[in-house]
Amino acid sequence: MNKCLSNNLSEMQDKQPAMLAAKNLLAHAMAPVYRVINGLLVVTVFMVVGLWLSGNGTNAGAFDLARILVPDEARHIVWSNGFSMLDQYKTANESSSTPVSETDIASVIYPKPSAGNSGLSSAKQQTIALLMPSVAQVQVKSISHLADRIPAAKIDPQALDSNLMGSIQNQRAVADFFEKKYSLDRAKIEEYVSKTILIAKEVNIDPVLLLAVISVESNFNPNTKSHAGAEGLMQVMTSVHRDKYALYGGTQEAVKPEVNIRVGAYILKYLIATAGSLRNGLKFYVGAANAEDDGGYTDKVMAERNRLISLCQNRSTNRLTLNGKNVRS
Repeated sequence: MNKCLSNNLSEMQDKQPAMLAAKNLLAHAMAPVYRVINGLLVVTVFMVVGLWLSGNGTNAGAFDLARILVPDEARHIVWSNGFSMLDQYKTANESSSTPVSETDIASVIYPKPSAGNSGLSSAKQQTIALLMPSVAQVQVKSISHLADRIPAAKIDPQALDSNLMGSIQNQRAVADFFEKKYSLDRAKIEEYVSKTILIAKEVNIDPVLLLAVISVESNFNPNTKSHAGAEGLMQVMTSVHRDKYALYGGTQEAVKPEVNIRVGAYILKYLIATAGSLRNGLKFYVGAANAEDDGGYTDKVMAERNRLISLCQNRSTNRLTLNGKNVRS
């Protein structure tokens, strides 16, 4: 019996080198497969990060997978302000007693707004041509710290600035249009147009859209007040949005154009992001979110917006060049 055990042990010892050799051969054969798998994993990670930074939403597929895997707010900070802003964002969050969720965007007021922000600084130091440049010197707190928290990826592209109002000529044409339409004082309409453009840059929304909303809501009369309690150029419901007016000293400031347009522009941008499209955002803005019909409000705003766009585009296409000089046709 001892002899049998000895023979078996001897046979196992003889087989061990062969088994080790087979394992090494298998590992060597599988090495390229492992490298391919690792390469695919690396490529997948880069694709997810790339899609995350691009911020494009398609309602399905890889884009939305990337947006689920990482927060839109983080992408927005990295893309807009650079990685150096992450520490500032962390500090701002730590200074607040409770974290702010996306559903609280409409009601949050930052505890430490920047002191001394003027209209010009609130436009993020962009170079802006204005019909009335003096409006940029009005000392008023910025609302960009709220507007920037709304993920850009959720904003309908139609609500973003197409830069049509970047031209003084187009601004003048729009002022002419509203001056004649509503028999307005020329200085006042230039003031309102300039403030709207400045604030649109601050909030990152299309100034043509804001001008169309103001036109439909108040006919550019800042003293307009509805029976429901909506006030100012953008007819913001003062009692509903007391928290936002607190940033500017209270609801007694609600009719001031530089305050009313800021609050209204922020609310409109938030509602567009929440509702998923420009048209739905306008429906929410007029208070018809749960109604089948908004009384034609959205169509009126879109029609006014399209008139202004056409007015600006026609000015651009109606220019001829003669001997190197621009000439109007």
